[in-house]
Amino acid sequence: MMSEQKTVKVKLVRSPIGTRSDHRATVRGLGLRRVNSESVLVDTPAVRGMINKISYLVQVL
Repeated sequence: MMSEQKTVKVKLVRSPIGTRSDHRATVRGLGLRRVNSESVLVDTPAVRGMINKISYLVQVL
């Protein structure tokens, strides 16, 4: 049953260079390394909050 978890796919579309250090840490926390890198994550409120925090850097696919 638990294997059917909802996931969300995010893509880094802008460079975090020049952004706040906590925003850069959030990018790394989502598993994103370089521009155009993608990460598939479990859709939890914590992950959604991280995506909302850096919404100007990422795109939800």
